[in-house]
Amino acid sequence: MSKIYVIHENSVWVEPLRRELDALNVLYEEWNLVEGNVPIDDIPPEGVFYNRMSASSYTRDHRFAPEYATVVLSWLEAHGRRIVNDSRALALEINKAAQHQLLNRAGIKTPSTVVAVGKEAILNAAVAYQGRKFIVKPNRGGKGDGVQLFESIGSLNDYLENPSYVPPVDGISLVQEYVESPDRFIVRAEFIGGEFYYAVRVDTSDGFELCPADVCQVPGDETAPKFRILGDGEEIDRDVLTKLQFTLRASGVEVAGVEFIRDGDGQLYAYDINTNTNYNPDAELTTGVSGMGKLAKFLFSELSALESEKIQLSQAVA
Repeated sequence: MSKIYVIHENSVWVEPLRRELDALNVLYEEWNLVEGNVPIDDIPPEGVFYNRMSASSYTRDHRFAPEYATVVLSWLEAHGRRIVNDSRALALEINKAAQHQLLNRAGIKTPSTVVAVGKEAILNAAVAYQGRKFIVKPNRGGKGDGVQLFESIGSLNDYLENPSYVPPVDGISLVQEYVESPDRFIVRAEFIGGEFYYAVRVDTSDGFELCPADVCQVPGDETAPKFRILGDGEEIDRDVLTKLQFTLRASGVEVAGVEFIRDGDGQLYAYDINTNTNYNPDAELTTGVSGMGKLAKFLFSELSALESEKIQLSQAVA
């Protein structure tokens, strides 16, 4: 019997999906790629494989989990298995420079960006933003890890020369113009099954840690919720969402959260694609939506379609 296989490296993030799959009474199995073996000479099992490998795995001491996942996905693809978020999606997840170029090709505006390798190159790239705020962030990152805001070349130099400075895990940095939202918020558009599901507004007053999952939240006495589900067409134009939808599908991305920010002149910029997406249950509860519920139903429908194809094929052969 075919089943759903969830490929990941962080069991905590999978818990909400487990609950939704259990509620559907569907067969599933987890492949935690922290370490293990890949029997590449064998034929992989039948089923639907959902890849939710994370670029931030190195922050959990799982430095080589994405590389391990590339081997697993290539093995599955060689045998024609149904994969949700295939190897192309993983390549985007761990490469923000590639995300930037993909968004540009889709005709979606992005912040001015220079890729830099090495401290001297980072400083040289930052010269273009002299007199303005700018950001330096890792090419492979997640959860806001390593994202730093600077107001001068001097402060950047101090940061780079500090003994505590740690280079990006892949050695590549992005030096990027700082797009300042007057209301200090970003908007994240969620896509599930290749379709736009909803957009959520996120308060960024506390910094770049924007992970929406319960396990990422720090208890506090917030006067207003950090996450708020938006109405259809609110903050992001429908034509932008349509461009994104077609672009993500063409790139092997079926499940993703794409982050936007709007500057003081009203210009909207896209700056990040998260193929390992999480959802905020408190925000969803207020509007009656469920990202993980939607995702579980999508995976179940794909598994049902696969089983139906097998039955039709066996009948045709008979």
